Amino acid sequence: MGYREVYEGWKADPEGFWMQQAEAIDWVKPPTKALFAENAPIYEWFADAEVNTCWNAVDRHVEAGNGDRVAIIYDSPITGRQAKITYAELQDRTARLAGALATKGVVKGDRVIIYMPMVPEALVAMLAVTRIGAIHSVVFGGFAANELATRIDDATPKAIIAGSCGIEPGRVVPYKPLLDGAIDLARHKPDFCVIFQRPEAEASLIAGRDFDWNAVQEGVAPAPCVPVKGNDPVYVLYTSGTTGQPKGVVRPTAGHLVALNWTMKNIYNIDAGDVFWAASDVGWVVGHSYICYAPLIAGATTLVFEGKPVGTPDAGTFWRVISEHGVKALFTAPTAFRAIKRVDPKGEFLAKYDLGCMDILFLAGERADPDTIHWAQDMLKKPVIDHWWQTETGWTIAGNPMGIEHLPVKIGSPTVAMPGYDVQILDEAGKPLPAGELGAIAVKLPLPPGTLPTLWNAESRYLKSYLSTFPGYYETGDAGYMDEDGYLYIMARTDDVINVAGHRLSTGGMEEVLAGHPDVAECAVIGVSDPLKGQLPLGLLCLTSGVDRPHDQIVAECVKLVRDKIGPVAAFKLALVVDRLPKTRSGKILRATMVAIADGKPWKMPATIDDPAILDEIAAALKTLGYPA
Repeated sequence: MGYREVYEGWKADPEGFWMQQAEAIDWVKPPTKALFAENAPIYEWFADAEVNTCWNAVDRHVEAGNGDRVAIIYDSPITGRQAKITYAELQDRTARLAGALATKGVVKGDRVIIYMPMVPEALVAMLAVTRIGAIHSVVFGGFAANELATRIDDATPKAIIAGSCGIEPGRVVPYKPLLDGAIDLARHKPDFCVIFQRPEAEASLIAGRDFDWNAVQEGVAPAPCVPVKGNDPVYVLYTSGTTGQPKGVVRPTAGHLVALNWTMKNIYNIDAGDVFWAASDVGWVVGHSYICYAPLIAGATTLVFEGKPVGTPDAGTFWRVISEHGVKALFTAPTAFRAIKRVDPKGEFLAKYDLGCMDILFLAGERADPDTIHWAQDMLKKPVIDHWWQTETGWTIAGNPMGIEHLPVKIGSPTVAMPGYDVQILDEAGKPLPAGELGAIAVKLPLPPGTLPTLWNAESRYLKSYLSTFPGYYETGDAGYMDEDGYLYIMARTDDVINVAGHRLSTGGMEEVLAGHPDVAECAVIGVSDPLKGQLPLGLLCLTSGVDRPHDQIVAECVKLVRDKIGPVAAFKLALVVDRLPKTRSGKILRATMVAIADGKPWKMPATIDDPAILDEIAAALKTLGYPA
């Protein structure tokens, strides 16, 4: 059966489709129906079922005789450590930590914050919390104390599990002082903390509150899996870049299991026993869905990587990991490939490794510009598959379902809507637009299983943020268009569609053109205020390593490129060469922050920024063009 048949089959009988997918999950009490719409537009899936996430991700594979299969491969080029953990070992570790948490009073429905580096223990912690029916909230390791404090106050955790430190190239980041500072700042205080000590920076423990990871598990009975209701949350994840009151995306247990299990085979073409590598971090939604849960639910092997695409030690690290561990599919952000391309444009490191094991590269997390896709295709000689989704949805909205049918790739498009998503392009009045016209991307309600049903303790905010602009639709916040074949094109965040003298223009379209210049490794286009035209586009260009041509010459060529490809209507005349772009630690470019700097408006240092010093560099560069005016 091909994609069209599957998608139309879902559309004809959405509830029947998802009830069929639910048969792949081990239920304590199976659901009697799929969709619960009594409180629409708040929808729930499989709400009357009873189930446990940890059982489905770990124990059932051991029960089926696959305990010797490797569940987790750990590879840390930063520390030089590697490890392999089987499903049987993961069951033991998870049950022992869960037993320790239960002994200290954590019960079903309690929240536990996890503040960990990229080590296998982060996954053990997540699974241990779900094992006893509690709800985890992972906060990116190394987040500033005040940001962690706001999440402590919102989630009100009974316990916090933390690593003693994170390790970045060339530096150790102690987590414990940040944790102590956050607890001091927070109004809510956890009952206790469990600290995983790393030899690079052992933390001092506060007597009575802090407990060593190993010591707290000694002599404790391993905990069994505790069933929870289908609509009980498995986790709360705060969206990155949040200012003020954080926005906690709620992930419902049953829908999460059903949807993620379906994606592993149908979207990623991963079977039980295959090695899948999502090169992300457990602090982000990709880490939740595709480092921790989906691969394990499907009985595959997941890879936990503590390193960077370049510099740990070189631009060949990704190729070494794929070759050494037999990775079948890699899922990463386009920014990782842009970093590799910038350092090794000819792929000289790639030639040192045999990537025969690898079938597919998946890209997501930001717009995948055509130049990066072309480069990856040329280098890898493998399918390069862009796909698009959000923290809120937890899994693919639009993609190329490689386990169903390898659809023709259209560069610049994440392909087509997945079953569960009725994607529409709307104008400002909420009316559907014809093919090829730029508008707001929205999804007709109800959203499919596994997506957010609400925000943590903030239902009215959920309704206002996502469901109020276009009644009957979920507003994605992204702008784009759909072609005659139903292929979706994500052009920008709605906020990044700029208005130049009454013309609505996508910054993403301009970035595509600029990225096609042979000397440009990476770029961003922002809209800056202009008294005459309202807004003008301004390009920031990072050059490929080794380029030593005059910058004004490259800028002039880039201006001409945009004029030739998009037209004079873009009014593209401003561009700057910069060393690097400000990004979140998940690789998203901080365009809104750069706009605020250029316009001279107040702005807050984003909590998720990779390196705050970059913003000073950007401000100095913008001043050379007279911004702020």
